[in-house]
Amino acid sequence: MLKKKLLDIIYKAARIKPNELRATLLSFGFVFLLMTAYFILRPLRDAMSSDWSDPELSWLWTSTFFFSFIAVTLYSAIISRVKLKYVVPGVYIFFSLSFISFYLLAAVIPDPDFLNKCFYVWLSVFSLFHVSVFWSFISNLFSTEQAPRLFSFIASGASIGAIIGPAIPIMFAGDLGVMNLLLIAAGILLLPIPIINQLESLKVAELGNKNLNIEAPNKRLEKNILSGFLTFIKDPYLVAIGVFILLYVAMNTFIYFELRKFLIDFDRDTRTQIWASIDLVVNLLAITTAIFATSRIAIRFGMPLTLAIIPLLMIFGWMAVAVSPILFVLIGLQVIRRAGNYAITKPGREMLFTMVSNEARYKAKPVIDIVIYRGGDMVTAWFYTLLTASFGLGLNIIALIAACLAAVWASTGVYLGRKYNNQNDVVI
Repeated sequence: MLKKKLLDIIYKAARIKPNELRATLLSFGFVFLLMTAYFILRPLRDAMSSDWSDPELSWLWTSTFFFSFIAVTLYSAIISRVKLKYVVPGVYIFFSLSFISFYLLAAVIPDPDFLNKCFYVWLSVFSLFHVSVFWSFISNLFSTEQAPRLFSFIASGASIGAIIGPAIPIMFAGDLGVMNLLLIAAGILLLPIPIINQLESLKVAELGNKNLNIEAPNKRLEKNILSGFLTFIKDPYLVAIGVFILLYVAMNTFIYFELRKFLIDFDRDTRTQIWASIDLVVNLLAITTAIFATSRIAIRFGMPLTLAIIPLLMIFGWMAVAVSPILFVLIGLQVIRRAGNYAITKPGREMLFTMVSNEARYKAKPVIDIVIYRGGDMVTAWFYTLLTASFGLGLNIIALIAACLAAVWASTGVYLGRKYNNQNDVVI
Protein backbone atom coordinates (compact mmCIF):
# COMPACT_ATOMS: atom_id res chain seq x y z
CA MET A 1 0.00 0.00 0.00
CA LEU A 2 2.80 2.40 0.92
CA LYS A 3 4.59 1.60 -2.33
CA LYS A 4 1.43 2.27 -4.35
CA LYS A 5 0.90 5.62 -2.62
CA LEU A 6 4.51 6.56 -3.32
CA LEU A 7 4.12 5.66 -7.00
CA ASP A 8 0.90 7.70 -7.16
CA ILE A 9 2.71 10.70 -5.69
CA ILE A 10 5.54 10.30 -8.23
CA TYR A 11 3.06 10.15 -11.11
CA LYS A 12 1.17 13.23 -9.92
CA ALA A 13 4.36 15.22 -9.39
CA ALA A 14 6.43 14.09 -12.39
CA ARG A 15 3.94 12.08 -14.50
CA ILE A 16 6.08 8.92 -14.45
CA LYS A 17 4.17 5.61 -14.63
CA PRO A 18 5.34 2.66 -12.48
CA ASN A 19 6.68 0.64 -15.43
CA GLU A 20 8.68 3.68 -16.59
CA LEU A 21 10.24 4.56 -13.24
CA ARG A 22 13.43 2.49 -13.39
CA ALA A 23 14.32 3.44 -16.96
CA THR A 24 13.57 7.09 -16.26
CA LEU A 25 15.73 7.15 -13.13
CA LEU A 26 18.60 5.41 -14.90
CA SER A 27 18.37 7.89 -17.78
CA PHE A 28 18.31 10.68 -15.19
CA GLY A 29 21.46 9.26 -13.58
CA PHE A 30 23.15 8.82 -16.94
CA VAL A 31 22.84 12.45 -17.96
CA PHE A 32 23.54 13.59 -14.38
CA LEU A 33 26.98 11.98 -14.52
CA LEU A 34 27.72 13.35 -17.99
CA MET A 35 26.86 16.90 -17.05
CA THR A 36 28.68 16.72 -13.71
CA ALA A 37 31.86 15.82 -15.59
CA TYR A 38 31.36 18.57 -18.16
CA PHE A 39 30.50 21.31 -15.67
CA ILE A 40 33.58 20.56 -13.60
CA LEU A 41 35.60 21.66 -16.63
CA ARG A 42 33.37 24.31 -18.22
CA PRO A 43 34.23 27.14 -15.78
CA LEU A 44 37.91 26.45 -16.43
CA ARG A 45 37.36 26.79 -20.18
CA ASP A 46 35.23 29.94 -19.89
CA ALA A 47 37.74 31.60 -17.56
CA MET A 48 40.38 31.27 -20.29
CA SER A 49 38.29 33.23 -22.81
CA SER A 50 38.93 36.62 -21.20
CA ASP A 51 42.66 36.20 -21.92
CA TRP A 52 42.05 36.50 -25.66
CA SER A 53 40.80 39.23 -28.00
CA ASP A 54 37.55 39.00 -30.01
CA PRO A 55 39.43 37.98 -33.20
CA GLU A 56 41.44 35.34 -31.29
CA LEU A 57 38.27 33.90 -29.78
CA SER A 58 36.56 33.96 -33.18
CA TRP A 59 39.46 31.95 -34.62
CA LEU A 60 39.15 29.46 -31.79
CA TRP A 61 35.43 29.07 -32.52
CA THR A 62 36.31 28.61 -36.19
CA SER A 63 38.77 25.88 -35.20
CA THR A 64 36.06 24.29 -33.07
CA PHE A 65 33.78 24.13 -36.10
CA PHE A 66 36.37 22.36 -38.25
CA PHE A 67 37.31 19.91 -35.50
CA SER A 68 33.60 19.27 -34.93
CA PHE A 69 33.16 18.52 -38.63
CA ILE A 70 36.06 16.07 -38.53
CA ALA A 71 34.77 14.47 -35.32
CA VAL A 72 31.25 13.96 -36.70
CA THR A 73 32.62 12.53 -39.96
CA LEU A 74 34.80 10.04 -38.06
CA TYR A 75 31.90 9.19 -35.75
CA SER A 76 29.71 8.57 -38.80
CA ALA A 77 32.29 6.21 -40.25
CA ILE A 78 32.62 4.30 -36.96
CA ILE A 79 28.91 4.03 -36.23
CA SER A 80 28.33 2.67 -39.75
CA ARG A 81 30.71 -0.21 -39.10
CA VAL A 82 30.31 -0.97 -35.41
CA LYS A 83 27.14 -2.02 -33.58
CA LEU A 84 25.41 0.85 -31.79
CA LYS A 85 25.57 -0.90 -28.42
CA TYR A 86 29.38 -0.65 -28.57
CA VAL A 87 29.63 2.85 -30.03
CA VAL A 88 27.73 4.69 -27.28
CA PRO A 89 29.92 3.53 -24.36
CA GLY A 90 32.98 3.84 -26.60
CA VAL A 91 32.38 7.57 -27.02
CA TYR A 92 32.56 8.19 -23.27
CA ILE A 93 35.64 5.99 -22.80
CA PHE A 94 37.38 7.90 -25.60
CA PHE A 95 36.65 11.34 -24.10
CA SER A 96 37.70 10.16 -20.65
CA LEU A 97 41.08 9.12 -22.04
CA SER A 98 41.39 12.44 -23.88
CA PHE A 99 41.11 14.44 -20.64
CA ILE A 100 43.70 12.23 -18.99
CA SER A 101 45.95 13.02 -21.98
CA PHE A 102 45.50 16.78 -21.45
CA TYR A 103 46.49 16.32 -17.82
CA LEU A 104 49.69 14.54 -18.85
CA LEU A 105 50.49 17.02 -21.63
CA ALA A 106 50.28 19.94 -19.21
CA ALA A 107 53.42 18.65 -17.53
CA VAL A 108 55.50 18.48 -20.72
CA ILE A 109 54.27 21.26 -23.07
CA PRO A 110 56.18 24.48 -22.33
CA ASP A 111 53.62 26.87 -23.89
CA PRO A 112 50.55 26.99 -21.61
CA ASP A 113 48.69 29.37 -23.93
CA PHE A 114 48.84 26.90 -26.82
CA LEU A 115 47.64 24.05 -24.59
CA ASN A 116 44.88 26.26 -23.16
CA LYS A 117 43.63 27.02 -26.66
CA CYS A 118 43.72 23.32 -27.59
CA PHE A 119 41.77 22.47 -24.43
CA TYR A 120 39.26 25.26 -25.13
CA VAL A 121 38.56 23.86 -28.59
CA TRP A 122 38.46 20.22 -27.47
CA LEU A 123 36.08 20.84 -24.55
CA SER A 124 33.84 22.80 -26.91
CA VAL A 125 33.66 19.74 -29.19
CA PHE A 126 33.00 17.48 -26.20
CA SER A 127 30.32 19.79 -24.79
CA LEU A 128 27.98 18.96 -27.68
CA PHE A 129 29.15 15.49 -28.60
CA HIS A 130 28.49 13.80 -25.27
CA VAL A 131 24.99 15.28 -25.01
CA SER A 132 24.07 14.52 -28.63
CA VAL A 133 25.06 10.86 -28.26
CA PHE A 134 23.10 10.62 -25.00
CA TRP A 135 19.87 11.99 -26.48
CA SER A 136 20.25 9.88 -29.63
CA PHE A 137 20.39 6.85 -27.38
CA ILE A 138 17.51 7.98 -25.14
CA SER A 139 15.19 8.90 -28.03
CA ASN A 140 15.55 5.30 -29.20
CA LEU A 141 14.18 4.01 -25.87
CA PHE A 142 11.01 6.00 -25.29
CA SER A 143 7.89 6.31 -27.45
CA THR A 144 6.38 9.54 -28.75
CA GLU A 145 3.71 9.23 -26.03
CA GLN A 146 6.30 8.83 -23.27
CA ALA A 147 8.72 11.52 -24.41
CA PRO A 148 6.61 14.62 -23.57
CA ARG A 149 6.00 13.26 -20.07
CA LEU A 150 9.46 11.96 -19.28
CA PHE A 151 12.09 13.95 -21.16
CA SER A 152 11.82 17.03 -18.97
CA PHE A 153 12.36 14.94 -15.83
CA ILE A 154 15.32 13.19 -17.45
CA ALA A 155 16.71 16.58 -18.49
CA SER A 156 16.50 17.71 -14.86
CA GLY A 157 19.27 15.17 -14.21
CA ALA A 158 21.43 17.31 -16.47
CA SER A 159 20.54 20.35 -14.40
CA ILE A 160 21.45 18.65 -11.13
CA GLY A 161 24.73 17.50 -12.65
CA ALA A 162 25.29 21.07 -13.75
CA ILE A 163 24.78 22.16 -10.13
CA ILE A 164 27.15 19.59 -8.63
CA GLY A 165 29.74 20.07 -11.37
CA PRO A 166 30.50 23.80 -10.92
CA ALA A 167 30.25 23.46 -7.13
CA ILE A 168 33.45 21.38 -7.25
CA PRO A 169 35.70 24.09 -8.79
CA ILE A 170 33.97 26.74 -6.66
CA MET A 171 34.94 24.92 -3.47
CA PHE A 172 38.08 23.03 -4.41
CA ALA A 173 39.82 24.68 -7.39
CA GLY A 174 42.15 26.57 -5.08
CA ASP A 175 43.16 23.49 -3.10
CA LEU A 176 43.17 20.85 -5.83
CA GLY A 177 44.52 22.95 -8.69
CA VAL A 178 42.62 23.33 -11.92
CA MET A 179 44.49 20.60 -13.80
CA ASN A 180 43.48 17.93 -11.28
CA LEU A 181 39.87 18.68 -12.20
CA LEU A 182 40.62 16.92 -15.50
CA LEU A 183 41.25 13.62 -13.71
CA ILE A 184 38.05 13.92 -11.67
CA ALA A 185 35.97 14.58 -14.80
CA ALA A 186 37.67 11.71 -16.66
CA GLY A 187 36.76 9.28 -13.88
CA ILE A 188 33.14 10.40 -13.73
CA LEU A 189 32.74 9.89 -17.50
CA LEU A 190 33.33 6.16 -17.07
CA LEU A 191 30.51 5.69 -14.55
CA PRO A 192 27.59 5.67 -17.06
CA ILE A 193 29.02 2.69 -19.00
CA PRO A 194 27.10 -0.04 -17.06
CA ILE A 195 23.88 2.02 -17.22
CA ILE A 196 23.74 1.76 -21.01
CA ASN A 197 23.18 -2.01 -21.14
CA GLN A 198 20.59 -1.83 -18.37
CA LEU A 199 18.59 0.74 -20.31
CA GLU A 200 18.68 -1.37 -23.48
CA SER A 201 17.14 -4.31 -21.61
CA LEU A 202 14.48 -2.12 -19.96
CA LYS A 203 13.31 -0.82 -23.34
CA VAL A 204 11.57 -4.13 -23.95
CA ALA A 205 11.17 -5.54 -20.44
CA GLU A 206 9.48 -2.57 -18.74
CA LEU A 207 8.93 0.25 -21.21
CA GLY A 208 7.18 -2.08 -23.65
CA ASN A 209 8.73 -0.41 -26.69
CA LYS A 210 9.81 -3.48 -28.63
CA ASN A 211 7.53 -2.52 -31.52
CA LEU A 212 8.55 1.11 -31.89
CA ASN A 213 8.54 2.11 -35.55
CA ILE A 214 12.31 2.28 -35.68
CA GLU A 215 15.12 0.01 -36.76
CA ALA A 216 16.65 -2.52 -34.40
CA PRO A 217 19.33 -0.82 -32.26
CA ASN A 218 21.99 -3.31 -33.39
CA LYS A 219 21.39 -2.67 -37.08
CA ARG A 220 24.38 -1.16 -38.82
CA LEU A 221 23.83 2.09 -40.65
CA GLU A 222 24.69 3.23 -44.16
CA LYS A 223 28.47 3.21 -44.64
CA ASN A 224 28.78 6.46 -46.57
CA ILE A 225 30.59 8.73 -44.09
CA LEU A 226 28.66 11.74 -45.40
CA SER A 227 25.26 10.04 -45.21
CA GLY A 228 24.38 12.03 -42.08
CA PHE A 229 24.91 15.29 -43.96
CA LEU A 230 22.91 14.00 -46.94
CA THR A 231 20.04 12.82 -44.72
CA PHE A 232 19.99 16.24 -43.08
CA ILE A 233 19.89 18.39 -46.22
CA LYS A 234 17.23 16.20 -47.92
CA ASP A 235 14.72 16.40 -45.06
CA PRO A 236 12.92 19.77 -44.57
CA TYR A 237 11.98 18.75 -41.03
CA LEU A 238 15.64 18.23 -40.09
CA VAL A 239 16.66 21.44 -41.88
CA ALA A 240 14.12 23.37 -39.80
CA ILE A 241 15.64 21.89 -36.64
CA GLY A 242 19.04 23.05 -37.91
CA VAL A 243 17.73 26.60 -38.36
CA PHE A 244 16.28 26.48 -34.85
CA ILE A 245 19.73 25.51 -33.54
CA LEU A 246 21.44 28.29 -35.49
CA LEU A 247 19.19 30.94 -33.99
CA TYR A 248 19.72 29.53 -30.50
CA VAL A 249 23.47 29.71 -31.09
CA ALA A 250 23.22 33.36 -32.14
CA MET A 251 21.67 34.17 -28.76
CA ASN A 252 24.44 32.32 -26.98
CA THR A 253 27.24 33.98 -28.96
CA PHE A 254 26.05 37.54 -28.40
CA ILE A 255 25.65 37.05 -24.64
CA TYR A 256 28.90 35.11 -24.24
CA PHE A 257 31.04 37.69 -26.04
CA GLU A 258 29.55 40.57 -24.07
CA LEU A 259 29.88 38.81 -20.71
CA ARG A 260 33.54 37.98 -21.22
CA LYS A 261 34.23 41.67 -21.87
CA PHE A 262 32.69 42.63 -18.54
CA LEU A 263 34.96 40.08 -16.79
CA ILE A 264 38.29 41.14 -18.32
CA ASP A 265 39.36 43.08 -15.22
CA PHE A 266 39.01 40.03 -12.93
CA ASP A 267 41.80 37.50 -12.41
CA ARG A 268 41.51 33.91 -13.75
CA ASP A 269 40.46 32.32 -10.44
CA THR A 270 37.77 34.94 -9.84
CA ARG A 271 36.43 34.54 -13.37
CA THR A 272 36.26 30.77 -12.88
CA GLN A 273 34.22 31.26 -9.72
CA ILE A 274 31.90 33.83 -11.36
CA TRP A 275 31.20 31.54 -14.33
CA ALA A 276 30.68 28.63 -11.95
CA SER A 277 28.28 30.72 -9.85
CA ILE A 278 26.23 31.57 -12.95
CA ASP A 279 26.13 27.85 -13.76
CA LEU A 280 24.90 27.11 -10.25
CA VAL A 281 22.04 29.64 -10.37
CA VAL A 282 21.06 28.55 -13.88
CA ASN A 283 20.73 24.95 -12.94
CA LEU A 284 18.89 25.49 -9.66
CA LEU A 285 16.25 27.34 -11.68
CA ALA A 286 16.31 24.77 -14.49
CA ILE A 287 15.76 21.74 -12.29
CA THR A 288 12.74 23.25 -10.57
CA THR A 289 11.19 24.14 -13.91
CA ALA A 290 12.01 20.80 -15.53
CA ILE A 291 10.52 18.64 -12.78
CA PHE A 292 7.36 20.58 -12.07
CA ALA A 293 6.51 22.65 -15.14
CA THR A 294 7.93 21.49 -18.48
CA SER A 295 5.89 18.32 -19.03
CA ARG A 296 2.74 20.20 -18.07
CA ILE A 297 3.57 22.97 -20.56
CA ALA A 298 4.20 20.40 -23.32
CA ILE A 299 1.02 18.46 -22.60
CA ARG A 300 -1.31 21.38 -21.97
CA PHE A 301 -0.09 23.94 -24.52
CA GLY A 302 1.57 21.70 -27.12
CA MET A 303 4.91 21.65 -28.85
CA PRO A 304 4.60 25.02 -30.65
CA LEU A 305 4.56 26.97 -27.36
CA THR A 306 7.06 24.61 -25.74
CA LEU A 307 9.62 25.43 -28.43
CA ALA A 308 8.73 29.14 -28.68
CA ILE A 309 8.43 30.19 -25.04
CA ILE A 310 12.13 30.84 -24.36
CA PRO A 311 12.69 32.67 -27.68
CA LEU A 312 9.74 34.92 -26.77
CA LEU A 313 11.27 35.65 -23.37
CA MET A 314 14.56 36.45 -25.08
CA ILE A 315 12.91 39.18 -27.13
CA PHE A 316 11.87 41.00 -23.96
CA GLY A 317 15.22 40.20 -22.29
CA TRP A 318 17.24 41.75 -25.09
CA MET A 319 15.02 44.82 -25.05
CA ALA A 320 15.82 45.18 -21.32
CA VAL A 321 19.54 44.95 -22.12
CA ALA A 322 19.14 47.63 -24.81
CA VAL A 323 17.58 49.97 -22.24
CA SER A 324 19.99 49.06 -19.42
CA PRO A 325 23.26 47.61 -20.80
CA ILE A 326 24.91 46.66 -17.50
CA LEU A 327 26.52 43.46 -16.20
CA PHE A 328 23.72 42.30 -13.91
CA VAL A 329 21.03 42.66 -16.59
CA LEU A 330 23.20 40.68 -19.01
CA ILE A 331 23.78 37.99 -16.38
CA GLY A 332 20.02 37.84 -15.81
CA LEU A 333 19.46 37.32 -19.53
CA GLN A 334 22.08 34.57 -19.55
CA VAL A 335 20.38 32.84 -16.62
CA ILE A 336 16.96 32.94 -18.31
CA ARG A 337 18.36 31.71 -21.63
CA ARG A 338 20.35 28.82 -20.25
CA ALA A 339 17.87 27.72 -17.58
CA GLY A 340 15.07 27.85 -20.14
CA ASN A 341 17.13 25.87 -22.60
CA TYR A 342 17.94 23.10 -20.12
CA ALA A 343 14.42 22.89 -18.68
CA ILE A 344 12.16 23.56 -21.68
CA THR A 345 13.78 24.11 -25.08
CA LYS A 346 16.27 21.23 -24.95
CA PRO A 347 13.75 18.53 -23.88
CA GLY A 348 11.28 19.87 -26.45
CA ARG A 349 13.91 19.77 -29.16
CA GLU A 350 14.88 16.21 -28.28
CA MET A 351 11.23 15.11 -28.52
CA LEU A 352 11.44 15.98 -32.21
CA PHE A 353 13.84 13.06 -32.73
CA THR A 354 11.57 10.37 -31.28
CA MET A 355 9.85 10.06 -34.64
CA VAL A 356 12.82 9.76 -37.00
CA SER A 357 14.83 6.79 -38.32
CA ASN A 358 18.07 5.51 -36.77
CA GLU A 359 19.93 6.98 -39.77
CA ALA A 360 18.59 10.43 -38.84
CA ARG A 361 18.90 9.84 -35.09
CA TYR A 362 22.49 8.60 -34.98
CA LYS A 363 24.02 10.28 -38.05
CA ALA A 364 22.00 13.37 -39.03
CA LYS A 365 21.39 14.38 -35.41
CA PRO A 366 25.13 14.78 -34.62
CA VAL A 367 25.42 16.87 -37.78
CA ILE A 368 22.72 19.19 -36.40
CA ASP A 369 23.82 19.13 -32.76
CA ILE A 370 27.55 19.51 -33.42
CA VAL A 371 28.46 20.66 -36.94
CA ILE A 372 25.51 23.03 -37.44
CA TYR A 373 25.84 24.24 -33.86
CA ARG A 374 29.57 24.91 -34.13
CA GLY A 375 29.16 26.28 -37.63
CA GLY A 376 26.66 28.69 -36.12
CA ASP A 377 29.22 29.54 -33.44
CA MET A 378 31.78 30.34 -36.11
CA VAL A 379 29.46 32.45 -38.29
CA THR A 380 27.87 34.37 -35.43
CA ALA A 381 31.24 34.93 -33.73
CA TRP A 382 32.62 36.58 -36.86
CA PHE A 383 29.32 38.42 -37.36
CA TYR A 384 29.57 39.76 -33.81
CA THR A 385 33.22 40.69 -34.37
CA LEU A 386 32.21 42.53 -37.56
CA LEU A 387 29.53 44.47 -35.70
CA THR A 388 31.82 45.47 -32.83
CA ALA A 389 35.36 45.65 -34.26
CA SER A 390 34.51 46.93 -37.76
CA PHE A 391 31.31 48.91 -37.24
CA GLY A 392 31.95 49.87 -33.61
CA LEU A 393 28.44 49.02 -32.42
CA GLY A 394 27.77 49.10 -28.70
CA LEU A 395 25.75 46.74 -26.55
CA ASN A 396 22.54 48.77 -27.03
CA ILE A 397 22.44 48.17 -30.79
CA ILE A 398 23.72 44.60 -30.45
CA ALA A 399 20.78 43.91 -28.13
CA LEU A 400 18.25 45.24 -30.67
CA ILE A 401 19.73 43.04 -33.41
CA ALA A 402 19.58 40.05 -31.08
CA ALA A 403 15.92 40.78 -30.25
CA CYS A 404 15.08 40.59 -33.97
CA LEU A 405 16.88 37.26 -34.25
CA ALA A 406 14.96 35.99 -31.22
CA ALA A 407 11.69 36.82 -32.99
CA VAL A 408 12.73 34.67 -35.96
CA TRP A 409 13.77 31.94 -33.51
CA ALA A 410 10.32 31.97 -31.91
CA SER A 411 8.64 31.67 -35.31
CA THR A 412 10.83 28.69 -36.20
CA GLY A 413 9.86 27.03 -32.92
CA VAL A 414 6.16 27.42 -33.68
CA TYR A 415 6.67 25.95 -37.16
CA LEU A 416 8.57 22.93 -35.81
CA GLY A 417 6.00 22.33 -33.09
CA ARG A 418 3.20 22.25 -35.64
CA LYS A 419 5.16 19.91 -37.91
CA TYR A 420 5.76 17.57 -35.01
CA ASN A 421 2.09 17.50 -34.09
CA ASN A 422 1.01 16.94 -37.70
CA GLN A 423 3.53 14.20 -38.41
CA ASN A 424 2.84 12.47 -35.13
CA ASP A 425 -0.94 12.78 -35.54
CA VAL A 426 -1.34 13.75 -31.88
CA VAL A 427 -1.89 16.97 -30.01
CA ILE A 428 0.49 16.84 -27.09
